[in-house]
Amino acid sequence: MADPVTRELRMYALLAWTWVRAAAQYPVSLVLLVLATAVVTGLDAVAIVLLFAHADRIAGFGAEEVLFLYGTSALSFALSDCVLGAADRLGEHVRDGTLDAMLVRPVSPLVQVAAEEFTPRRVGKLLPAVLVLAFALPRLAVDWTPGRAAMIPLMVAAGAAIFGGLWVMAGAAQFVLVESHGATKAITYGGAYLTQYPPTMFARDLVRGATFVVPLAFVNWQPALYVLGRPDPLGLPDAARFASPAVAVAVCAAAALAWRAGLRRYRSTGS
Repeated sequence: MADPVTRELRMYALLAWTWVRAAAQYPVSLVLLVLATAVVTGLDAVAIVLLFAHADRIAGFGAEEVLFLYGTSALSFALSDCVLGAADRLGEHVRDGTLDAMLVRPVSPLVQVAAEEFTPRRVGKLLPAVLVLAFALPRLAVDWTPGRAAMIPLMVAAGAAIFGGLWVMAGAAQFVLVESHGATKAITYGGAYLTQYPPTMFARDLVRGATFVVPLAFVNWQPALYVLGRPDPLGLPDAARFASPAVAVAVCAAAALAWRAGLRRYRSTGS
């Protein structure tokens, strides 16, 4: 018998594949939606290019460095959004009473919510990030070592896990704050936007908050300091550059606790 985690992953894959097959019945529409999503998502990168059309450096960073930050952040966020982005729609199920039906099914309600209406157009969010990274990485003025090269996939994976934990916590908050869907997007989408630029652009208190309260700095900023050979403006020790995996584990553990606490608090609507 498969362990519970493997079983839930299989169920998620099955539910997601069901939605993909449904979308594939209209291939032209599917391709157009993927391309449209890629174009809209890529406008953030276009905005960065336009900024550097009027300035050589922004907050002490060159165009390739900022595009590197954008690419790693956007790729991490897109991966987490593909897998868990629908989790923040939990409030709709709580209001409508449809969560009750999910609770009696032999599948985790988190898996059901996250896989609901899974659409391949989410993959369109990956394309701009991959293209920007492919452009920026060869142009970075860094001494590439095995450690720096290995940090790239590690920071993307850890960043995706951190964003994934934030998606789950955003969903869990809606067990209590049913109408908090818009507010939680300030953490998820707002956090994605924040990590696309050097934090030195923002107020120092905001940088502290993004490091010690909501650990967005560990999505790509701290590991990027190691890759780029930059000092930390907050004066954190060098070990912080390698803390993203540990932070990701901590965020995911906190998300799991928050989700379980929300489920225990939930009271059926009786529908």
